[in-house]
Amino acid sequence: MKFDQEEKEILEAYDSGQMKLSKFSNEELEAIKSAASNTFKKDKRVTIRLYEHDLAGIQKKALQMGIPYQTLISGIIHRYIEGDLTSKNG
Repeated sequence: MKFDQEEKEILEAYDSGQMKLSKFSNEELEAIKSAASNTFKKDKRVTIRLYEHDLAGIQKKALQMGIPYQTLISGIIHRYIEGDLTSKNG
């Protein structure tokens, strides 16, 4: 696997002991568990049409994140509905 310069610096810092992995707080662990649990509670299937270049962009972002593109789309919609994402117009 090839690493860019930043990734190499992070690995070197970790290997030399300059960087330590942090522990999740109980609150963070509960939020992660809840999100994982809710992932499997989806009960509706939706079909949408996207521009080809938009789908390619979503697939590229999902690949970079290491998740399925459908999960990314669902996550974006969820974050928008919850108010974590907003439109440029307010």
